Amino acid sequence: MHIETFQVFCDLVDTASFSEAGVRNGISQSAVSQQVRALEERYGVVLVERGRRNFAVTPEGEAFLHAARGIVEAWHRIEQDIGRMRDVVAGPLTVATVYSIGFHELPPYLEEYRRRFPEVDLQVHYRRSNQVYADVSENRADLGLVAYPQERKGVEIEPAWRDRLVVICPPGHPLAKRSALDLKALDGQRFISFEPDLPTRKAIDAMLAQAGVAVKEVVEFDNIETVKRGVLIENALSIVPGESVRSEVESGTLVRIPIHGKSVWRPLGIVRRRSRPVTPAMREMIALLKGSGGK
Repeated sequence: MHIETFQVFCDLVDTASFSEAGVRNGISQSAVSQQVRALEERYGVVLVERGRRNFAVTPEGEAFLHAARGIVEAWHRIEQDIGRMRDVVAGPLTVATVYSIGFHELPPYLEEYRRRFPEVDLQVHYRRSNQVYADVSENRADLGLVAYPQERKGVEIEPAWRDRLVVICPPGHPLAKRSALDLKALDGQRFISFEPDLPTRKAIDAMLAQAGVAVKEVVEFDNIETVKRGVLIENALSIVPGESVRSEVESGTLVRIPIHGKSVWRPLGIVRRRSRPVTPAMREMIALLKGSGGK
């Protein structure tokens, strides 16, 4: 049995998806099914219940999962210990990131990192904020990237950079010609919001409340891509990180308007597990991200 089989099974349980487990491990969905079936035949038990709509881990599967995770963690520790001894930047590195950072700000750093360190097997997982913290604390990711970072049990935060929040609207909106505006201008305006549990939404709500502004919320979305789409469809406003609309501004489909005031910066942070040694691959990624100089 190959050590990678244990990782495939762990990823299958984490994602509840044969296809996503295959993507994580660079193999096909059918290969994941074949590996799980081989495990079940070897031990004479059913490890997962398969269904069109439902996916469940059997008691035998839970027992196997517990052992598999221990084996995978030991495997990673061996690779990390040997890597530190040689100080070679190589081996696996998994980064969990919120969508806005991963889609719009991280790609240049990933390209540069892969150019510098081709021996690193760099994987990126796109998550909601709470899932990023969980992935790092539960050893499913080596590093995390979040907005408005918060100290949590078992993890450490290092500041990375910050990005500017801006108002966005379609070119035909009445406020589109403004070169800059105060938050007061948003009072009573139709507004596309992020979902309430997202840190960026909480920060925007606090900004609007402090300014005494009440917007007319049209709809809530859980990521920037759908927020931008909602702004176009509803001819409404929103507040988003400026970098996230660079391509739309350049193509003329959206207008980006700076906000007057001091509280318009969104801090970004690097999350890592407190008890986990920093590998050379982690160290170089942290250095690259912190060397961005602030945006």
